[in-house]
Amino acid sequence: MINKKPTFRKLTPSFGSSILVKQHVDTVDKNFAYWHFHPELELIYINKGQGKTHIGNHLSYFNNSQLILIGSNLPHNGFTDRLTANGTETTIQFKSNFLGDDFLQVPEMSNIVSLFERAKKGIRYKVETKQKIGPKIEKLLEHTGLKRVLKFLEILDYLATTEDYTLLNADGFAFEAEAQDSSKVDIIFKYVNKNFQNHISLDEIADQVSMTVPAFCRYFKKVTGKTFTQLVNEYRVVHATKLLNESQMSIADVCFECGFNNFSHFNKQFNEITGKSASNYRKEIKMIIGS
Repeated sequence: MINKKPTFRKLTPSFGSSILVKQHVDTVDKNFAYWHFHPELELIYINKGQGKTHIGNHLSYFNNSQLILIGSNLPHNGFTDRLTANGTETTIQFKSNFLGDDFLQVPEMSNIVSLFERAKKGIRYKVETKQKIGPKIEKLLEHTGLKRVLKFLEILDYLATTEDYTLLNADGFAFEAEAQDSSKVDIIFKYVNKNFQNHISLDEIADQVSMTVPAFCRYFKKVTGKTFTQLVNEYRVVHATKLLNESQMSIADVCFECGFNNFSHFNKQFNEITGKSASNYRKEIKMIIGS
């Protein structure tokens, strides 16, 4: 039975702490990777792993380390499909005013206040910042009390001033979550995640959220800024990048394995979504691995 409860998640830091730091070394169960949001910001560092990144309207596949800052109430899915050898995922969750509202008003905090605003679109940091800040995030677990807060402020200060990042929802459309939207979108995304390799009709998906097809199409465009067909094509292309990364399958086989039944349509969609052809994408992966 599908859980239709709103997917607002309440987070509770440990007693005596204003920030929640947790780490796990096990693969995240995909069943728990659901669409959710919370007022706390979330800083995630994965040192070795593979999986889908789904934040707001951004959808991509990663096959390396990740350092991401997710802003307040920005909906997102769980991250790692699996952690690779020695892989860990460290997450820091905190409210923007974890040191009090007045603290945000001091001039020295202006860069960090701007960072929190930018994070509403989701921020992915690049290699140099990952290498410098990732280990510092992992070391936060060794500290408690004021020492942890001071070390965390150093991390935020660096992230606030570096230009070594990409905005994940840079097109200006920020996904604004409301509890009832979040529960419906969760049902839709879960269904697509499970069935994207097959044809999904509009009747079928509208039925999942008890709506007529015209009402569903209007609703989906309103809350996500894209059509349902666009979303399904994105899921398929993201899965294709995973297969091109991890398997020796021919590009034609990848096309059909992802749910496309027309090779030229697959190539067109892959190019539109990733900015390159599937063959160039695979060549670039080989160059990266070989270098």
